[in-house]
Amino acid sequence: MRKLIIICFTLLISVAGFAQEKKWTLQECVQYALDNNISIKQSELDIESRAIDRSDATGAFLPTVNGSVSISERTGLSFDPITNNASTETFLSANGGINLGYNLFDGLRNVRQVQRAKLSTVASEYNLAKIKDDISLFVANGFLDIILNKENLKTIEAQNAVTLEQIERTQELVDGGVLPKGDLLEIKATAASERQRIVAARNAVILSRVSLAQLLAIQDYQGFDVVDSEYGIFGEEMVDKPVEAIIESAKDSRFEIKIAEQNLSLAEKDLQISKGAYYPTLRAFFGYNTTYSDSDPRDFVDQLYLNDGVNYGLTLNIPILNGFATRNNVKRSKINIRRNQNLVDQAKLDLESTIYQAYTGARAAKESYEAAAAALESQELAYEYARLRYDVGRTNAFDFSQSKLRYDNAQIELTRSKYDYIFRIKVLELYFGVPATELKF
Repeated sequence: MRKLIIICFTLLISVAGFAQEKKWTLQECVQYALDNNISIKQSELDIESRAIDRSDATGAFLPTVNGSVSISERTGLSFDPITNNASTETFLSANGGINLGYNLFDGLRNVRQVQRAKLSTVASEYNLAKIKDDISLFVANGFLDIILNKENLKTIEAQNAVTLEQIERTQELVDGGVLPKGDLLEIKATAASERQRIVAARNAVILSRVSLAQLLAIQDYQGFDVVDSEYGIFGEEMVDKPVEAIIESAKDSRFEIKIAEQNLSLAEKDLQISKGAYYPTLRAFFGYNTTYSDSDPRDFVDQLYLNDGVNYGLTLNIPILNGFATRNNVKRSKINIRRNQNLVDQAKLDLESTIYQAYTGARAAKESYEAAAAALESQELAYEYARLRYDVGRTNAFDFSQSKLRYDNAQIELTRSKYDYIFRIKVLELYFGVPATELKF
């Protein structure tokens, strides 16, 4: 029994350890966000609501059918519903009927409502697609932020390892009388500064992991982590495209303008619906009813057959005066069209401005990345030269520490500029029409 408990306990620890070692890829993070993000779920519910609106609009073409049944008992002076004679006895009576109505013409408002419901559904679908693109980009940015912070942490830890080795070397040189003790203190101060930077870098990794976990609605902040991988630079050709080509492609593929144009179409359809109230409405009706009374000696079925009746006809309603309600609704609809036209124009301007900024930012990020790579190469050579001079006592610890600090910062800057460049390329690809799920990293 004791062995069984030990085996089970060991298996539980192994399973728990395996679960904690689960690391998320970028594709898994994006897909999880698309499946679980609350904003996406809300937008999906909007589409379901639009489907119900469409069903309502379609149902307006169907006739209305209503049945009714009433039973009553009267005592005292009353009129028998069958004989129409006054009496003071108590009797039971029942009435039943069915009524049917159908709109033959209502100013085409029912037709316009169906058209509007279709437009509204498309608008909701565009909005959902835009939210998915935005969420995918947010997730990618958060994911790359974690990778960047991890790379920075690795760089600082590697730098600190070199510094610790340098402390040992300096200690030997001080003990041999080659270097003064102040150089050793300077190197130790550098190591202490690097340890502070390591603590800050670790905190940055933790905070970025928590931030992405919150975006994904994952509550296990401590156990959440992403796959460590070296992400390459894909899609550099986007930076070499003319910005006008990206703008034209964005106008066809992006949803900001499509949503604004769809809202304009909805406003135009609302105007047609409001104008429909100027027209008369024509409605057909048909009704059937019958009556039963226990004061009638005839049986139940015979009474229903003999006491029934039908009514049918047409009802024409002609609007004459309704307190300017129809006219004012039409005016409001026209104003709403102008407002939405302005929003379409603004969406186009905003898209062009955003793309110009993204394009300029991507080109600047490319230049920054290339400059950082060149600076790192130069700083590495300078650092190696300073290290060799320090090892033979040709330079002091302060100058050597400054050279090492510049080299360390150059490594961090290259990593930062690389991931900034990657993210900005992805933004341009989205504007160019590349689906968020097909972005390469």
